[in-house]
Amino acid sequence: MNALALQFIDLLAAVSLLLAFALLIQRRFSAMIDFYATQSLVLVITTSLAGWMTGQRHLYLSAALTFVLKVVLIPVLMHTLLRRLHLDSTVDTVVKLPTTLLMGLLLVIFAFGVARPIAQLSTALASGTLGIALAGVLIGFLMMITRSRAIPQVLAFLAMENGVFLAATGVTHGMPMVVELGIAVDVLIGILILGVFLSHLHSAAPSPGATAREGDGA
Repeated sequence: MNALALQFIDLLAAVSLLLAFALLIQRRFSAMIDFYATQSLVLVITTSLAGWMTGQRHLYLSAALTFVLKVVLIPVLMHTLLRRLHLDSTVDTVVKLPTTLLMGLLLVIFAFGVARPIAQLSTALASGTLGIALAGVLIGFLMMITRSRAIPQVLAFLAMENGVFLAATGVTHGMPMVVELGIAVDVLIGILILGVFLSHLHSAAPSPGATAREGDGA
């Protein structure tokens, strides 16, 4: 039973990596938010399964916190922000999509090469997920530097945090609860600040109709 559960955890980690690639190549804001929420849900299932296998109850609390913040609250806030500011447009990228995808594949190979000797020395629950988690962090970082707008960059940062959380769950059986709460609060505050900033920026920018009327008057 434990061997089957370990294989299922590895499968969930692989699904999380695929969702990271989906975030990397996605071109619309709303779809990126949905993929992030799905990746977070996979992380919730992984954490709950790890808590059941190890008997560490704090992992259940971590899973519940992740579900409330990352699966429900943050996606709802970001979708609301998109609707209010009418920002559901195509994501601008600094690098062309095929090049970005190739860079992501190279980062996965690099991550597995770095993590393999570390995983061999580990006797943790699912040390095989370390390479996948590191690849998720690197893909999130790549997403951050290849996007030119704020919301995709914030989602990239959140995807990086999911990778760190996956590594903590699979390799060290979870971070201390104080650290998890601190990260969760920081992420939520960051989302709220981004929403306020973008709202003020949008309200301060002149609308195209107003600009055209001013030009006609001149």
